[in-house]
Amino acid sequence: MKSLMSKTVKTICIVLALAAAACAAVFALLVLFLSITEYRPSLIEAAHAVRPNRRSAMSGDLPAFDTDRPLRIVSWNIGYGGLGAKQDFFMDGGTMVRPENKAAVEENLHGAAALMKRVDADILFIQEIDLKSKRSFYVDESRLLSDALSVNGAYTYNYKCLFVPVPYPPLGRVASGLATFTNIDFSESVRYALPVSFKWPVRLANLKRCLLVNRFPLTSGGELVAVNLHLEAYDEGEGKIAQTKALMTFLTDEYAKGNYVVAGGDFNQTFPGLDLSAYPAVAGVWQAAVMDASILPEGWRFAADDKAPSCRLNNGIYAEALKDENLRKNWQYYVIDGFIVSPNVEVKSVRTLNENFMYADHNPVEIEVSLRAQER
Repeated sequence: MKSLMSKTVKTICIVLALAAAACAAVFALLVLFLSITEYRPSLIEAAHAVRPNRRSAMSGDLPAFDTDRPLRIVSWNIGYGGLGAKQDFFMDGGTMVRPENKAAVEENLHGAAALMKRVDADILFIQEIDLKSKRSFYVDESRLLSDALSVNGAYTYNYKCLFVPVPYPPLGRVASGLATFTNIDFSESVRYALPVSFKWPVRLANLKRCLLVNRFPLTSGGELVAVNLHLEAYDEGEGKIAQTKALMTFLTDEYAKGNYVVAGGDFNQTFPGLDLSAYPAVAGVWQAAVMDASILPEGWRFAADDKAPSCRLNNGIYAEALKDENLRKNWQYYVIDGFIVSPNVEVKSVRTLNENFMYADHNPVEIEVSLRAQER
């Protein structure tokens, strides 16, 4: 009997050892695959042009911009068409890895496009826009929006991985990034890499953050430098700080050249000096740190609107909150989307367009500015 038990225990140990070895081998192969295929962008590289399929008003020469009229810019994190009011997200405490179907993604994107068309901004900064991702059913969202808006633009990746192995079922292939659409002539669109927040091997299937920089030549000389950004979200805080410092170095260098600078996007941090009493912190969920006001040199300013939240948490289906005032009041909201402008840019207005987060987990933020002669 003891001999039989001994053999049984030995067999179980062998099976467990083989299973552990197999798991280790699979993990090693996965890490090897991700290491070989890791997205490794250059520090500086050209962005990809985006042009609508059908002929539009943008087909000929584009109008140049100068200081004789206001400029309207809208920034919006559209959540890859997968984080509308009918979806939640596993990273925020929800259950969904991706939307229920392709139709849900297209519904969100067409709703977002209709709003963008109605707003009619001169420049659109769009974050989390997918090209070929499993989570958005491989919809080319830059093409869809370019066609819907009949505008040209530029696109660059900040997340490109052939297989993201988490959670279960896994995210799989992700190809996502930033897009800037405009009805004004621009001379150049360039991707500038930001510091990577994660170490190997975590970085292999993670984002590679960047700035998407469009340069608009002015007829009176100089350039408007428009910077589209999306800073780190799920790090411990050091990544966002390093990326914010790199951002400010870039912006101040451009201003020193005599250019006008507007940077906008999803900072994943809130802005100093805002009244956030209407959006109290909910215990146990992600909270946005406040940016250090001292990062701005004299004359620079933040531009954000605290009269409406620019982002909500994705830990539940927000469509249910829209029907329940108490649930809606106790949701976690943030003001993490906005702008930084140089001293020679005058802010006429900034406002969050409160769309009740119907098509994304962010609301669009609109700024109207004018360019003035720089005082030296």
